Amino acid sequence: MTSIFARAMGDDFERLHPQLRRRFSVGLESGEACVGRGSMDRIWHGRAFVKPFLALGATRNILVPRTGRDVPFTIENVPYTDSHGRETVTFVRTFALPGGPRRFDATMVHSPERSCVLDYLGTHQHLATDLRLTAEPDGSLLIRSGEHRFREGPVDLRVPRLIGGDAEVRESFDDATGRFRIRVAVTNRRFGPLFGYEGTFRARYVDALRHGVRAGLRPVREEARP
Repeated sequence: MTSIFARAMGDDFERLHPQLRRRFSVGLESGEACVGRGSMDRIWHGRAFVKPFLALGATRNILVPRTGRDVPFTIENVPYTDSHGRETVTFVRTFALPGGPRRFDATMVHSPERSCVLDYLGTHQHLATDLRLTAEPDGSLLIRSGEHRFREGPVDLRVPRLIGGDAEVRESFDDATGRFRIRVAVTNRRFGPLFGYEGTFRARYVDALRHGVRAGLRPVREEARP
């Protein structure tokens, strides 16, 4: 048994920079959790008309409706077994913006059925997104989103590409500074750039069992459908 990310990437996982391999080996087998702290050089969003949609998503900790520069940032990657028996890793990002912190929550599982990492977004896992992970020639990690699905009760709908967002995440490690660099951009095929952020952080690894999953880190509702 390996991490959910190594399972999804197969042999490609070994092409990642060693520090990225360790960061994305967090899981029940490694027994490690990762807490990253740093600063986002900037947080941005698209044209004014996207703000109401970002604000709506922010009510469930999906996306961030504010902009800023040099924003203190924390990311918590903690493995646990969810209520459906699946190994899960939290991706909870907290941005310490003026006026109060904002969170962007996700929980990830490996989906053998879909041959990818499945990213459940928000506090109630209403949105599920397929993620494809690949190692770039320089050892950095590229993550691209695929199909999006909306789940609520009996409802299970595919989100049309016309109104959905395509996410691209690039994460690398700078040997000179000892920091991870991350760049995230969410765009729409028709409306253009929607939201993104970029910056750097340092990672600290802790014993996952001793660290535990702190209150408020797990989603309120856990979706069973892959």
